[in-house]
Amino acid sequence: MSLSIWNYITIGSMVFMTILILVQTRGASLGAGIGGSAEVNTTRRGTDKTIYQLTIISALVFALSLIFGVLS
Repeated sequence: MSLSIWNYITIGSMVFMTILILVQTRGASLGAGIGGSAEVNTTRRGTDKTIYQLTIISALVFALSLIFGVLS
């Protein structure tokens, strides 16, 4: 079974994105996911903003690697 470079990029970005999602601290309680959170429109700052941006970038890399993997 031969794995292409796109498979490695897909797996790597998937693991990285999963770790970044688990590290984020927003909505730490179970009720927050259902709508029971008392937070009111806060802004992201510092490392929270960096982690959020890295999560978006890794999601884009993941999606693009899937598309290029299918096309190649």
